[in-house]
Amino acid sequence: MKRRGFLKWLGLGAIGILGGGATFAAWKPSNFYYKGPKSKHFNGVNFFNSGGVEPGGFSDLLKWQMGGGKAKWPAEYPSPFDKSKPDERVERDVIKITMIGHASLLIQVAGLNFITDPVFVERASPVQFAGPKRVNPPGIRFEDLPPIDYVLLSHNHYDHLDLETLDRLVKEHNAEIICPLGNDAIVAKKNDKAQFITGDWGDVIELKNDTRVHFEPAHHWSARWIKDRRMALWAAFVLEAPQGKIYHVGDTGFHDGINYKALFEKHGEMRVSILPIGAYEPRWFMKGQHQNPDEAVQGHLLCKSQTTIAHHWGTFQLTNEAIEAPLEALAEAKQKHGVIDEAFVVARSGETTIT
Repeated sequence: MKRRGFLKWLGLGAIGILGGGATFAAWKPSNFYYKGPKSKHFNGVNFFNSGGVEPGGFSDLLKWQMGGGKAKWPAEYPSPFDKSKPDERVERDVIKITMIGHASLLIQVAGLNFITDPVFVERASPVQFAGPKRVNPPGIRFEDLPPIDYVLLSHNHYDHLDLETLDRLVKEHNAEIICPLGNDAIVAKKNDKAQFITGDWGDVIELKNDTRVHFEPAHHWSARWIKDRRMALWAAFVLEAPQGKIYHVGDTGFHDGINYKALFEKHGEMRVSILPIGAYEPRWFMKGQHQNPDEAVQGHLLCKSQTTIAHHWGTFQLTNEAIEAPLEALAEAKQKHGVIDEAFVVARSGETTIT
């Protein structure tokens, strides 16, 4: 890779999405986003995965980027599905989940509309002139979204937290943003009128229509730039509705299946799980923070999900694997673990899964 191209990627890709990885031993910062008591996963300044794997440092990032092996993605990867125009509301004993792209999905349940990690811009990057560019348009045009009641925001990496999209959702839909500790401060800098419901792992919040949201652990991390590493919490969510429980994980490492096992012990089986399957190569660098398709299938089995929907692939190239490598690996993993196709589905952009 040419030096100029590498530095451009490093500055806008690695720092913007993977957080840069830099730590400075002599620098003792205070937290920019959150002030609160210490806990089993917060040391007063930084959040962490208790007993888990720390994200790689700057030297590891350089080793990865200089090591080659990055597959070439196509400039365009169109979906076979037309852009969806969802119903305004979904009632009765039905759950509809429509893939928008990457980690952005529309969840319609109990007469409410939720959107996860909404990113409608062209690039998952601090700027829109460089950085990872989407290879397919959003599966729902922003103008065709039904009224959005709540945003489920899992963490602050640029492929999950886009300030422009969140600003539009607040201004045009008056959507409330449900997010882990500290992420509200990031969004509020863009829109100080945004309404937030924040929570720590283990918290539960009551919403409308007999629904509630549980904040659950995920094995990941956070950063928007070099100096705010792990200063905002990351989380998974269980959306509990009369129709059943929906488990959404934005990003996670497998972590020996610990979080999946604990989830089943606490909640029982999931009606639907939404699990990431992409951005996992090279394993020596990504394993602690991004599960691969085989681990996703193991997670599906451990939390005894009736139906699992795969996401976090095929939109932005963040890591080394080829664009369809997650699909091939997922098919192999399902066969290996005896999971039928209908139990773990891959939804393309614009495709709706009804359960």
